[in-house]
Amino acid sequence: MALYAYQAVDASGRALSGTVEAGSDVAARGMVRDLGLLPTKVTAQARAGERTGGRASIGLFRRRVSAKSLAAATRQLSTMISSDIRIEEAIRVVGQEHATQAVGPVLMDVAAAIVEGHSLTAALERHPRTFPEFYRASVAAGEQSGRLAEVLAHLTEFVANREKTARKIQLALLYPALLAVVSGLMITLLMIYVVPDIVKVFVNRGAELPLLTRALIVVSGGIQTYGIAVLIVAAVAGLALNRWLAVPHVALRFARLRLTTPPLAGFVRQLNAGRFAGSLATLVRSDVPLVEALKASAAVTPNLYVRERALHVAQRVREGASLRRAMTEADVFPRLLLAVVASGEQSGRLGPGLERAAADLEQELEGLVAAIVALVEPMVLLVMGGLVLLMVLAILLPIVNLNNLAGL
Repeated sequence: MALYAYQAVDASGRALSGTVEAGSDVAARGMVRDLGLLPTKVTAQARAGERTGGRASIGLFRRRVSAKSLAAATRQLSTMISSDIRIEEAIRVVGQEHATQAVGPVLMDVAAAIVEGHSLTAALERHPRTFPEFYRASVAAGEQSGRLAEVLAHLTEFVANREKTARKIQLALLYPALLAVVSGLMITLLMIYVVPDIVKVFVNRGAELPLLTRALIVVSGGIQTYGIAVLIVAAVAGLALNRWLAVPHVALRFARLRLTTPPLAGFVRQLNAGRFAGSLATLVRSDVPLVEALKASAAVTPNLYVRERALHVAQRVREGASLRRAMTEADVFPRLLLAVVASGEQSGRLGPGLERAAADLEQELEGLVAAIVALVEPMVLLVMGGLVLLMVLAILLPIVNLNNLAGL
């Protein structure tokens, strides 16, 4: 988005000048007219972010929009649109409200794109890093059904809950991660700087070293000689693996493997089913057509295989199949959700039923997350403690042998 300087006249003929941020000169002229002025000259000045050293215009240093900021902006948009304020005006006002945050310039560019004649969905697609796929798909469904305000209210809650869950998991895993990093660093330093000096003492005395000590010497020598090379190879292998997993058919196969392989298969299934059911419940209750609601809900699911099967569900429903039958054929959803869907279709209360099922799935998911997090910390302690114990034994055993020889 660029900064445009304008010259204009007001209704009384007085000459005025100023600046606006817009995606093009046409959008800039439109924004000047929205101010009640007649533009006479509009000139591009600088890209948004160049006034602060150009950092925002470089993708590598661009500030990322946080989930908290996105949720707050979405909530305000929902309130304003439900008050019959024009979409482009609502987005422009919210963008100005968040002008000092990363989401502000993005919203101003979205408003400019709408003024140029783009739909809201098309304008959001210009910023895929800010508005995830599920966000854009939900907005598209809301636009097509005329229930945009209700869909935005759902997105507000969804984005906020997802950010809260992610933060809770990150905080819970912070201590075990720090413990693992610090312990690994200390063990590596001991292997490089301490173990070789101790080994020299044993070698000079001509002592016969136990198997554990000899293994420690080999590992220590390997780290000293090939440590940097191993790190480089590991980094290259990691990048290659990441690129390989990005290949569509490989990513789909790996996603299916995560869904069917213990011990995390249950967690993955619950997570995706909860996301799908929660999104579908809100869209259905907002009177979004079922096929469009299914497509938008499929975009919410993080697992690619579940997403593909959910899109297949939408296709089967479009062909005339019942939702329960289509979801059963997909073979990726838990029985609880299938039973609720069947009951909701028969009673005509699909939305409330899905909402209750989503709440139950989220509650079970929270229990699984708590159990996994509770197991991580003692597991890290046991692993690191075991490694330290092996190092201590490898150093002490030769000392004990030397003392025994001296006693003889």
